[in-house]
Amino acid sequence: MRFLQVTPSLLPAPGRFGLNGLSHYRSQSTLSGLFSLSNADSIMASLNPPQAAPKWTHTPEEVLKLTKEAIAEYRALEDRVAALKPEECNFDSVFLALAHAENTFNAVAEPLSFYQNVSTSKELRDASNEAEVIVRDFGVESSMRIDVFRAKQAAAKNIKSSGKNLSTEEQRLVDKMILDGTRAGLALPDAEREKLTQLKKELSQTCLEFSKNFNEEDGVVSLTLEELKGVPADVISGYTKRVDGDKEIYDVTFKTPDIFPIFKFAENPDTRRKAYEGFEDRLSINEPIMSKFLDLRRQIAKLLKYPTWADYVTEVKMVKNAKSVKEFLADLEQKLRPVGLKDRETLLALKKKEHDEKGLPFDGEFYLWDYRYYDRKFIEESLNLDDQLVKEYFPVSKVVPAILEIYQNLLGVKFVEIKGETWHPEVQQFAVWGKDAKDESGFVGYCYLDLFPRAAKYSHAAVWPLLPGYDKPDGTRSYPLTAMVANLAKPTPQKPALMRHDDVVTFFHEMGHVFHGLLSKVKFARFHGTSVAGDFVEAPSQMLENWCFEPKVLERMSSHYETKKPLDPELIEKIIKSRYVNVGLFYLRQLFFANFDLKVHTDQEGDDYTKLWNEMRENISLVKGGNLGAGQGSFNHIAGGYDAGYYGYTYSLVFAADMYATVFKADPLDPARGARYRNKILLPGGSRDEIDSLKDFLGREPNADAFIEELFGQSKASSL
Repeated sequence: MRFLQVTPSLLPAPGRFGLNGLSHYRSQSTLSGLFSLSNADSIMASLNPPQAAPKWTHTPEEVLKLTKEAIAEYRALEDRVAALKPEECNFDSVFLALAHAENTFNAVAEPLSFYQNVSTSKELRDASNEAEVIVRDFGVESSMRIDVFRAKQAAAKNIKSSGKNLSTEEQRLVDKMILDGTRAGLALPDAEREKLTQLKKELSQTCLEFSKNFNEEDGVVSLTLEELKGVPADVISGYTKRVDGDKEIYDVTFKTPDIFPIFKFAENPDTRRKAYEGFEDRLSINEPIMSKFLDLRRQIAKLLKYPTWADYVTEVKMVKNAKSVKEFLADLEQKLRPVGLKDRETLLALKKKEHDEKGLPFDGEFYLWDYRYYDRKFIEESLNLDDQLVKEYFPVSKVVPAILEIYQNLLGVKFVEIKGETWHPEVQQFAVWGKDAKDESGFVGYCYLDLFPRAAKYSHAAVWPLLPGYDKPDGTRSYPLTAMVANLAKPTPQKPALMRHDDVVTFFHEMGHVFHGLLSKVKFARFHGTSVAGDFVEAPSQMLENWCFEPKVLERMSSHYETKKPLDPELIEKIIKSRYVNVGLFYLRQLFFANFDLKVHTDQEGDDYTKLWNEMRENISLVKGGNLGAGQGSFNHIAGGYDAGYYGYTYSLVFAADMYATVFKADPLDPARGARYRNKILLPGGSRDEIDSLKDFLGREPNADAFIEELFGQSKASSL
């Protein structure tokens, strides 16, 4: 059994409740009505998708009941496979039967476990979380069934001896299912296998607890208006205000649209320090939980005879082992460190100048809470680029439809808004069709957009591939469904909902994952869409971020919320120039996360992870910390599937840069190039090795030249 891969970014009105305490709505997003239909779209709007959209009306009781029923059906199928005589084991009776059962199971379980990330009902979130615990426990049990594994081995042997010709994807299914058993430890003696099963269940539950705390974190930092000096008025107007004695106090949540303006604009360094310390320590409750799941991973790796957990994880990725990850990170850090030191020197001089002018004490240090503030000021002063002015050109009501239009034209699809059931009134729902669809054969799948923050919702940006696409036993097609969850700023009393340029980049990136999930077309669900190597999965979306720095794309996506004019050429040029400002410090921060992730998954013993987190960040990121507490408690990536995998964000940039420079740079909006990308990168998903998709798309082996040129302005051979 396999779980679908969620792709998180590197980056609220209460609902109405029915009698059962569960919110269920029809789509009535604040973006509804923004998509005017052409004649072709009108035709599509009249078409009926060949597959109904799922319902979102489950009660907490139904979530658990349906989950348990799906598990019982899957277990019964496994029992039937395990009962086969060796001579009865073949591709259809074993591999195909298990693949179809997995598809049926995930179609039930994935949407039910999704509620915990988006529902306004605590009862439903808790039931969803409990359901995922049950599913993961069953997943461990299923993966450890030696009787089913023996049936797979017998089937593989019979296929080989019979000379049966399998397609490339069918053979890949056989190979991967056999590898699953080997990596699960099914070759271990009974006692060790039983211990491994218990460790895996405990690990799964511990990681879920960590992620649940992350999703439901609801802390605030309380500040006065004086402390908020410098923060834009429209941002402050969105904060919760209360009176404490004779003072007006603003409670600032740790959600990105609330807290990041403090880091970027608050003039008082003590305000930024106070906010940063609260932000860093907001999930100290997770400190012992991280220690526990890291210890469990060490025990599992030892039982499976791997040197480290990182070696176990990377075995099935492009990089292949932990040693290669370490070398990649060390090589890149060596290149970036001199650039980062120069960046810090520049920003520190800016800090000294401001402190001297304002009569503030200056201790010669550059702190974490200084970085975003002086990075912004440097861009404003060196490029005369005002982040708040740029934001005025990116109203959500313009940007989201514009980005969808760009993707539709590039990739040959059409989004048609529908008014079906959703989990919240702000969710927007689309049926997606091929651009020339005339009947149901042109249907691609469904897409949901849940874009605004609210209490207890997943607090960053990510895409859930809730339903994969695959061939059903009767020869018909099961269609995919992808859901993007984001936290864009909401309207304020003064201004409509506006997006910072980096919000635009994030949205463009996440839509890349959406289309990877929609436009993949494979026979077996386990190879669909983003079910690719973890150190490649980000590359397609990272490549697409380049569109947000292309002049004609920026012009098309922008419209000042008052004048309706697009960005002018001068402002566009400044945005493009700002991309690699202070690039050294930016990527050293990424390398800190990757190195921490690698170290905790290669060390043979536990550690004081709070101390390690803060020391490694200071040493690698080149910025001083302070009384920051357990920042690792918010590092949800390594609890949520990116364990020993954070390096992949940077590793995949090498491929992203190469794909963009080689194919798209000359004309990024060319539908012919888009079709090449769709057919050679998106369509195959994980049905072939990622290096083969890259070579097919590029027409050669990938290299790091474009990546090095992007970062350092020079093209040269590299060991990256």
